[in-house]
Amino acid sequence: MSENRVTWEQIRQWRGAEPILALTAYDYPLARHLDEAGVDILHVGDSLGMVVLGYQDTTAVTLDDMIHHTRAVARARRRALLTADLPYRTYTTPAAAVASAGRLIDAGADAVKLEGGEEVLPQLRAVLAAGIPVLGHLGLLPQQVREAGGVYRKKGKTGGEIQRLKKDALLLQEAGVFAVVLEAVVSEVAAAVTAALTIPTIGIASGRGMTGQIRVAHDVLGLTPWFAFPHIKPLANLSAEIRAAVERLRQELHR
Repeated sequence: MSENRVTWEQIRQWRGAEPILALTAYDYPLARHLDEAGVDILHVGDSLGMVVLGYQDTTAVTLDDMIHHTRAVARARRRALLTADLPYRTYTTPAAAVASAGRLIDAGADAVKLEGGEEVLPQLRAVLAAGIPVLGHLGLLPQQVREAGGVYRKKGKTGGEIQRLKKDALLLQEAGVFAVVLEAVVSEVAAAVTAALTIPTIGIASGRGMTGQIRVAHDVLGLTPWFAFPHIKPLANLSAEIRAAVERLRQELHR
């Protein structure tokens, strides 16, 4: 392992003004670009289902899909911590969770992420007991979107939701996760959850009051103009660059 590689222990102890920067990666070239640019965490998310594979949501992503893309990213990574999602229905029992997580670690991941709080504590504890670091995930849970009627909704709008988020975050911390992703949580609530924890929080669509932020790299780079999210401001327009390059090549072929 490189002496300069970011570790999950470093993330757990992250302090200071510099926020954690996490970006998704699903293939070798983009992962290499992001790693060399100094990203702290490369995350192989099951968002690849929509971003790369063209599915409607994340629930169609298989463990084999995740292993395939994790291996590609692992070949590119030199510095960043590499985390990977346990996909839908691959951690329904503690034994299944350990087996699935082990396969992602074998593919090159440093840690795995699974969605949920108190309801997944047996699985989470089993994975941790197997010596595999875990990144938690609370708030909007994309793997449960079909159970929610296909609607992605902000979390933390009711008193019950706020109490559940705080309780689950503390339970995850007590269990031993090294950080918690907070997705689509009301910003004031996300900040309050962050203040209640001693481990970092990493936000997406949850405001700025967290230890760090995670984004889908393709959205940041302007590669997914067919998706529009209020929390994403593309910082490049590679879609237009690709189309322009194709047109330039067409003109070159006519010369």
